Amino acid sequence: MSASLELIRAVLAEDRLTDDMALHILSEALLLEVDPLDYCVRRLGVPQAVAFARAARWANLAYHDVVPRDLKGFCEPARIDMLAGVRCCRLSLMGRDMLFCAPDFFGFLRLAEHLSVKPAARGRLCVVPPAALRTFIVQRSTSALTDSARQRLARRWPLASAHLELSMPSRIVFSASLLTLLAFVVLAPFSEQPLLIALSALIVAAPALLRIAAIMAMPTAPPSKPDRPTDAELPTYTVLLPLRDEAVMVPQLYRAIASIDYPPEKLDVKFVVEADSTVTIAAIKPYLRDSRFELVTVQKSRPLTKPKAMNYALPLARGEFIVVFDAEDRPAPDQLWQAAARFREDERLACLQAELVIDNGEEGFLAAQFAGEYAALFGIVLPAQARWGLPVPLGGTSNHFRTETLRAVGGWDSFNVTEDADLGVRLARLGHRVATLASQTIEEAPVSITAWMAQRTRWMKGWMQTFIVHNRRPSRLLRDLGWKSFVFFELVILAMILAPVLHLAFMVTAGLQLATGQARYDPHGQIWVWGYLGLFILGNGAAVLINVTGLARLKKHALIPLQLLLPFYWLLLAGATLRAVHELLVRPYYWAKTSHRPARGAAERVHAVRPSRADRSSRAR
Repeated sequence: MSASLELIRAVLAEDRLTDDMALHILSEALLLEVDPLDYCVRRLGVPQAVAFARAARWANLAYHDVVPRDLKGFCEPARIDMLAGVRCCRLSLMGRDMLFCAPDFFGFLRLAEHLSVKPAARGRLCVVPPAALRTFIVQRSTSALTDSARQRLARRWPLASAHLELSMPSRIVFSASLLTLLAFVVLAPFSEQPLLIALSALIVAAPALLRIAAIMAMPTAPPSKPDRPTDAELPTYTVLLPLRDEAVMVPQLYRAIASIDYPPEKLDVKFVVEADSTVTIAAIKPYLRDSRFELVTVQKSRPLTKPKAMNYALPLARGEFIVVFDAEDRPAPDQLWQAAARFREDERLACLQAELVIDNGEEGFLAAQFAGEYAALFGIVLPAQARWGLPVPLGGTSNHFRTETLRAVGGWDSFNVTEDADLGVRLARLGHRVATLASQTIEEAPVSITAWMAQRTRWMKGWMQTFIVHNRRPSRLLRDLGWKSFVFFELVILAMILAPVLHLAFMVTAGLQLATGQARYDPHGQIWVWGYLGLFILGNGAAVLINVTGLARLKKHALIPLQLLLPFYWLLLAGATLRAVHELLVRPYYWAKTSHRPARGAAERVHAVRPSRADRSSRAR
C-alpha cells in the first residue's frame, strides 16, 4: 500500500499530501472502477503527459513525450479490434530492442517491483503517454485500419454490402422499374388499366396508414425519466464526432460535448477527421488539451463517406457503448447516462435512437417542413415502430450502440450513403432489438435549396441502395425478418422512395386529363381524376396530420400553419428522388457533403453549456 500512496503523491506532485489524503484519492478511483492515473488526469486536472512523466520519474524509468516515428518494429495487434487496448510497442533503437509503454497505475507498481529485482531491464524501457502511444500505433496501422474500414462488412456479411451487392445490372433494373411505374401511373387513365391505380393506392396508403396508426398509438404520458446511476455504475462511453471541412463548427461541438453530464474518466471522445481536412484538424488541436478528447486522422481512401470514417475509428473505441454525433449536434446533457441506464436494464437491447429536434424551423419554408418531418419521424413514427417490433431505420446521428454488437454486425456499410437506415435493417435481420430514447439532440435544418437538394438526393439514393441490397435475395430477407417486418420493409420502405414521385405523377395526370377534357366527358376519366385526387389527399393529409401532431407535441405551434404547404414540399422531394435515380446509375457511392453553420440566437441557449466535472474539480483544488 505504501508504494501506491507514494505513486499517487508523485503524480500529483503534492509534498503536503498526507497518507490519508492519498488513500482517499486511491479509494475514490477504485470505487469508480477506473485507473487511478486516469482519475488524476481527468478528475483532478493533471495533464496526461505530466502525470506519466512524474510516474516514470517515480519508477526511475526513461520518459518521452512521443514515440520516435523512424524506429523499426512491428506493433500491430493480431486482431484489429484489440487496437484500443494496446499498452506497449517493441521497437529497435540503435540496434537494441526497446519497449515503449504506457502502463496503467498498477502496471507502474508491478514494473517498480520487477525492476527492483532485475534493474538491468530498466535500460530497455521507455514510458510514453497513452495518447502518444495510440497515435503512433494508429500511424503504423494505417493500412490495416483502412482495409477494415472499407471491408469490415463485406468480410462479416458479404450479402449485405453495397460494395458487392449494388451491381450495375441491379441498379439499372431498379431505376428502369421506377421510371416505368411512373410512366404507367401517368398513362393509366388513358389506357384504362385499373390494376395500376390499385398498385398506386397500395404504395401511397401504406405509409399513410402507418402515420395514422402511429398517432393513435402515441403514449398518453411521456416516459418517466430513470434515476441517474452513480458514477461508479456508469461504463466507459465512446463518442464519435465525424467531421469533414467543418472547422467553423468545432467550437460549438466541443462546448456541446464538454457539457455532457458523465464522469470524465469514463468518456472516450474522438474527433474523426479526414486527413485532407487540414483546416478542421488545425481547429481541433487546441481542444485536445481536454484529456477526454482525442483526434483520429482518417487516411484518404475511397469511398469518401462518413461511414468509412467511422469504421476507421471503430477499432479504437474503448467504450462499452458508442454514440455518434454530427458537427451541428447539441445533445441533452443527460443523454449518455440515460442510454447507459437503458442498456443495463435490457440486455437484449442493441441500439437506442435519441430524438432529433430541429431548432431553426422559423427560418423559412424548407426549414419549417424539415422541422415537421423530424417532429413526426423521431417523435412519433420511430417510437411506434420500435414498440411494434418493426425494423427501425436509424437517423444518422444520436444513435447509441453496444460496441461489441456493432463490431459483430460489421459496423457501418462504408459504401451506403444512408448507412444509418441500412444498419437499422441489418440489426433487425440479425434479431437485435432497437428502441428509442426519450432524450433530445438539437440540430439545424438546411435553409438553402441547394444544400437541401444535395442532402435529400443523397438520402433518397441511400434508401434505394438499401432497398436493392436487401432485396437481392428476398427469400432470405423473409426468413430473417419474418412476415410482419418483411411486409413492412417491402411496402413502407418502397413507399418512402416512390411516394413523392407518385404524387408528382398524380398531379401531372390530373392536369393532362383536365387539359384534354377527358375528365369532363368520359365517366372513366372522372373516376381516375377522383381516384388520384383521393390518393393525393390521403397521402398529403396523413403527412400533414402527423407533422402537425409532432410539432404540437414539441410546442412549436408557430410552424404548424406552414405544414399546409406540404404538397409543394413533396414536389421538391420528387425532384430529389429523380436526381437520386440518376446518381444511383452514374455515381452510386458519391457522398454529397452537407455544410453546417453555428447555431444563432436563441438556439445557442438550448442545453446551456455547464463546466465539466474536471473543470469543477480543478477549480476546487
